[in-house]
Amino acid sequence: MPIPSYVAGLRALVGHEMLWMPGVTVVVRDDVGRLLLAQRSDTGRWALVSGIVDPGEEPAVAAAREVAEETCVDVVVQALAAVSTTPEVVYENGDRSVYLDLLFTARAVSPEAAAAAAVGDEENLAVGWFEPDALPEDLMGSTVFRLGLLERFEAAGSAAALFLT
Repeated sequence: MPIPSYVAGLRALVGHEMLWMPGVTVVVRDDVGRLLLAQRSDTGRWALVSGIVDPGEEPAVAAAREVAEETCVDVVVQALAAVSTTPEVVYENGDRSVYLDLLFTARAVSPEAAAAAAVGDEENLAVGWFEPDALPEDLMGSTVFRLGLLERFEAAGSAAALFLT
């Protein structure tokens, strides 16, 4: 996965030390309720679209940008469903990070936008729409966790985000 230039700049100063990074994950649905997933090139496993918030970027804007970059699908962000942190991630090169993850829900702007789903960058091998009860077996653990957060958010029937305590 490419390293954003500002992260590379930080890494030049701190080496492999742990970085606290803001991230977004997006649950995208089409008009019939299918979920948009991407098959990651680093693991080969299926996952929700996610990425890092750029400095000064609004998180909901980052969510829509990440979906467009990775899947070629234009979305409207609907809600902030949960705020959580990830366990420490240690990358192959030794870099360490922990992410504050903002889980958003979004919908494709139109059936045409949903139909445009395609791999948009080198981060993914494939993208696809899946029925919620027919998700790939090789889901990333983080996706399973976040879909659980989404279920709790939707069961609460609230417009307020789920904050883990």
